[in-house]
Amino acid sequence: MPTRFAWLLALLVLFFVGFLVACGSHFSPSSDGLLLVPSLGSAVVQTFSFNLSSGHSSSINNPPPIPGPPSQGSVASIILDPAGAFAYLTTSDTPNPVQSPCTTTNSLATYKVNSNGTLSAIGTTTLGSNPPAALAMDSAGKFLFVANSATCALPGTSTMAGAISVFSIGSNASLTEVTGSPFPIPATLGGGPANPVALAITPTIFPALHAACSGTAAPTTAYLYAADAANDALWEFSVDTSSGVLGKPPNYSSVPSFATGSVPSGIAVDACNKFVYAANQNSNNVSAYTICNGGPASSAACQSSDGSLVPVPASPFAAGNGPDAVAVDPFGNFVYVLNKLANTLSGYRISPASGSLGNASTVSTGSTPVSIAIRSDDNWVFVTNYGSANVSEYSLTPATGVLSPQAPITTDNFPFGVAVK
Repeated sequence: MPTRFAWLLALLVLFFVGFLVACGSHFSPSSDGLLLVPSLGSAVVQTFSFNLSSGHSSSINNPPPIPGPPSQGSVASIILDPAGAFAYLTTSDTPNPVQSPCTTTNSLATYKVNSNGTLSAIGTTTLGSNPPAALAMDSAGKFLFVANSATCALPGTSTMAGAISVFSIGSNASLTEVTGSPFPIPATLGGGPANPVALAITPTIFPALHAACSGTAAPTTAYLYAADAANDALWEFSVDTSSGVLGKPPNYSSVPSFATGSVPSGIAVDACNKFVYAANQNSNNVSAYTICNGGPASSAACQSSDGSLVPVPASPFAAGNGPDAVAVDPFGNFVYVLNKLANTLSGYRISPASGSLGNASTVSTGSTPVSIAIRSDDNWVFVTNYGSANVSEYSLTPATGVLSPQAPITTDNFPFGVAVK
């Protein structure tokens, strides 16, 4: 009897372990964060829970496939709405890469974030012929902005310039393209067709706590900035906060641009609507600007409150090799830049008065870091590593900006994009 009981107990244990594996990890919104990672290698969106105290992570099963149409596409960007209830993902598919390598089918995929940490695919929204490169959302969660990059060109054909698509967000994550979208980017005298690869929008809602602007009135106007990798420039659009329509800012006869370093590839606006930062991939530096919006930081450098950009003192600031994605922490104190060719992540302290960047502290990432996300509590940072099939996880000390590496999170092949709740 003891031997038979031992065998039965062992079988029950194996069954229970198998049941746990099949059902995936436990996710509790009160104690865990949620990480969303699209994978190019398997064409799915994986989710991971991580403990908000220890950072310990675990995979959640049932990753949904990335939909088409007409087939599963490549990923450029993923974003969560402010409530963390829905996720939006860009996809791009080349149906006939041999005969028509420049013909793509592009779309936005939408997902519901379920209470157990899984995702449910809702549907897709068709985009135009220019492949999507980046996403941005206003702080109220009313509009989704898409950077449509320039198309590739075959010999004897011309490149189609990129543009900005705008969608209003309705119930159950429904998307409706606003009047006039996609919005063109003006031609640059002596330059090439615009190639927007990154977007950032000024906030109309300030952080509730811990930021210098917390408790103060946020602006009612908004500006969208687009990084143009083809013409080394940032373009500034005014945003109609009622309709989402993009236009020229006040005091300008057309959409203005502001010079960057070589090949700007990432852009971020701080949470208090004071500064803009652009990572320049080929010149290995970061351009920093004051936003002319009437705030204290802009009073001395700006002629009017029109969202225009003025370089901060000592800009640009040195970065590592191949700086790409850039993010500002949710409290507006630090800038973090991925150095794609150096496999590192650098953090800079922001001068609250001038916007200049202090000396960088650098930590290692995995191979070919491509995307960064910082949790809204300012305690956790995640970096997707395209070349090493994992996500680098760091605990963040808000007071100092110091990053402490945690164990990397293993993903499917070629992760690209990251969002955190």
